[in-house]
Parts: sequence; C-alpha cells; structure tokens
Amino acid sequence: MSQRRWTSKLQTRRAALLVATAAAVALTAGCGGSTTGSGEPTGSSAPQSTTAETTTGAPTTSPTQVTVSDDVAKQLCDIIEPQLSDWRVQGPTLGKISLNGSVHEWALRNGGINVQVLSDKGVVDRIMIAQCPDTHAEAIKALELSDLASGIAF
Repeated sequence: MSQRRWTSKLQTRRAALLVATAAAVALTAGCGGSTTGSGEPTGSSAPQSTTAETTTGAPTTSPTQVTVSDDVAKQLCDIIEPQLSDWRVQGPTLGKISLNGSVHEWALRNGGINVQVLSDKGVVDRIMIAQCPDTHAEAIKALELSDLASGIAF
C-alpha cells in the first residue's frame, strides 16, 4: 500500500513538474517585448504585483528582485514543508527535481511569475528564511545544497 501511495505521489509531482515546465517555456516564449495583452511596459522585468513589499514589509529597492505578499510567501512554505520527508528518502537528485516542480507550480499559481523567479532564484531562500527558517534549513539539508537557489535549474 505504501509503495502504491509513494508511486502515486511521484506521478502527481511529475505531472506538476511537466505542467510547470511547459508554463515556464510558454511564458519565456511570450516575453518578446510586445505589450499586447501583457499589461507590462516593454522591457519591464518586474512582475505585476498587488504589493510593493518584500516578505519583511520593507519597500523593495531593486527592480530585479521578486516581491510577494506574506500570504504568497507562506504558500511556498506550505508547499515545501510536507515534501521534506520524501526528499530525505528519495535523495537529493529526485528531491531537486521536485523542488523545481514545486517552485514553478507556486510561481504559476501566484501570477505566473516563473520567469521572474528564474531571474531571481534567491527569492526562494529569502522567502523561506523569513517565513519558515526551520523548513528552509531542513530542505537544504535534505537536498544537500548550500542554498535552495542553487537547486533551481529551470
């Protein structure tokens, strides 16, 4: 029974990873500088956002940094935390694939900011250190990384 459950979870994660990858490719292809339907000014690298604050509540000063609300930041922690035990069992190679899928799924759910996250991978570490430092530390340990940004490949 546990093998079937584990296989089902793995298949679900693979499907989510595939969807997130396809979305990231589609978003990247759509960034040709045209503003038709995008709502973003030409050449803008900042995501549309309902907040202009970092997870600490301070205004952001760098236009290349991804900013999200505290609720959106908490969602990332809520996605990562239950996967920690799987990552310990699966090992860092499969765990990193799952990390990528999870981060892209989170970004897609929250405004399709996948491209911005890829250009500012450190946002994952900043968010998790501010919102859930224990989960962040456990994820780094399970994935055998110096930081989560180095585990985000696509």
